[in-house]
Amino acid sequence: MSYFIIAVTIDEMNFFGRAVGIRLIDAPVLHPVAEGLFNFVIGWTFMFAPLLFADSKRDRYKGSLDVLWGFQMFLTNTFLIPYMAIRLNEADAQSAPRKPSQLTSVMTKGAPIVGLISGAICLISALWAISGRSDGNFGDLANRWDFLVSYLGSERLAYAFIWDICLYIIFQPWLIGDNLQNVQKSKVGLVNYLRFVPVLGLVVYLVYLNLDEEL
Repeated sequence: MSYFIIAVTIDEMNFFGRAVGIRLIDAPVLHPVAEGLFNFVIGWTFMFAPLLFADSKRDRYKGSLDVLWGFQMFLTNTFLIPYMAIRLNEADAQSAPRKPSQLTSVMTKGAPIVGLISGAICLISALWAISGRSDGNFGDLANRWDFLVSYLGSERLAYAFIWDICLYIIFQPWLIGDNLQNVQKSKVGLVNYLRFVPVLGLVVYLVYLNLDEEL
């Protein structure tokens, strides 16, 4: 699922393989900053599923939200740009609400769990980028910052992730602000205040999503 998880899994397979006399491929050793950036974006993207599926203006988008989020998750969140434009259209009074898909139901009902797990992934990813593999030859914080700058200037995947982060910084407070009615009434003020904080605002929104009402 991520560079870090793949590397750990291959290491474990090699360990057990050597125990029985079988040698598998060596796990690739990637820079922790590259791994951290990848996992950070993945964690943040995962949290957008219940946010989109509970969006009060989602019915203005006539396509499949499951497919849209799938493209966002596995390709790029640039696919959110047309969605954000379409949801600005006037609501069609004659259109009936669509029946939620199984993915929609699972993600919205499990929103607090999604928020906490994904938020933890983002936090761990940031800490991993800063101090992961400290016994390796990856240097201190200054060296890792230099690597990040170089990485962003030389790898297309790296600046694609930065583009994703920039879009999320814009879309997160926008979508949360339009859906404050979905939040537990006693927590609306807190969510409204924190929605501008990247990642944290979305975690808080999902944790305090009012699951007792029909979304």
